[in-house]
Amino acid sequence: MPLKCGIVGLSLVGKTTIFNCFSNARAHAGGGAKANIGTIHVPDPRLQEIDKLIKSAKIVPATVEIVDIPGLTKGGGGESGGNKFLADIQQTDAIIHVLRCFNDDTVPHIEGSVDPVRDREIVDLELQIRDLDMVERKINRVEKMAKSGEREPKHILDILHKLKDHLENFQNARTFHVSEEDKKHITDMYLLTAKPVLYVCNVDDSAAATGNAYVEAFRKSMAGENAEITVVAGKLESEIAELEEEEDRKAFLADAGLVEPGVNRVIRAAYHLLDLMSFFTAGPKEVRAWTIHKGETAQQAAGVIHSDLERGFIRAEVMKYADFLHHGSEHALKEIGKLHIEGKTYIVEDGDIMHIRFNV
Repeated sequence: MPLKCGIVGLSLVGKTTIFNCFSNARAHAGGGAKANIGTIHVPDPRLQEIDKLIKSAKIVPATVEIVDIPGLTKGGGGESGGNKFLADIQQTDAIIHVLRCFNDDTVPHIEGSVDPVRDREIVDLELQIRDLDMVERKINRVEKMAKSGEREPKHILDILHKLKDHLENFQNARTFHVSEEDKKHITDMYLLTAKPVLYVCNVDDSAAATGNAYVEAFRKSMAGENAEITVVAGKLESEIAELEEEEDRKAFLADAGLVEPGVNRVIRAAYHLLDLMSFFTAGPKEVRAWTIHKGETAQQAAGVIHSDLERGFIRAEVMKYADFLHHGSEHALKEIGKLHIEGKTYIVEDGDIMHIRFNV
């Protein structure tokens, strides 16, 4: 279940520069007619620690797919055209909204001045307009059903009209309150403003570690929304990401007052936003991280590895990461009774090392 995030923002805010410091792709900054797609390896030092004891043939980290959506302009949707822009974002699990928080006379702001609070409102409005179109289309479809006199379509229409009013009042679908039972009438539209959002404030080199006045103004504007906000110096980090030697990267980060790349903070924030975590499988062929939602069972986790494992699930042999590191081997944990045998309903914990027994 690889995580998929879409990067959105106004034109010339540094979206593609941010994309390049995150991903294994190298896209041309400065606008484009179609989305760029890249992959991030999720940094997780626990993989290396497990491998020190197992010495596998390879380490396979979890991945995040990043889609760099062409820049928005007020009233213009994506530069690639409305339908394609809509489709690109609809396929993502979460939105990374990049906001320009730096001054640069050589890169004029499309709105004439740097103001991340205003820019966020412009992008939200574009997404709200597209969501309104989706809601109105569904209203038309359900109205035809309602003419038959059935009660259910009338109930759905009531929800849809309330949602329409919500969007027309410049609110996002994620803040629309509806019962758990009725959520299905909204989720099937894959509304853009229903997706969780992580805000990335793109700053200049000097503000990489501390942020700046633009960041503070944006944080203040979002104070009541419990929003995930992180700061990245996109230009600096994209240059660091191009360095081949890990030691060189660490040195340049240290010079900027940073202890880790911005991508690490963004991924942690995205995992927190989507309630995700990792479990591990480990053996002579590979040590691998897998991504699941918190609260999922051992059988569901098995399905992330392969559908056959979920279908034929018998049991999970579970080692706790801390126990494994402390005692050094699976055999040692068996000897002291810390290799746990768990059934289908076991709730997987972050960092569990699991071996799935199955039969199909």
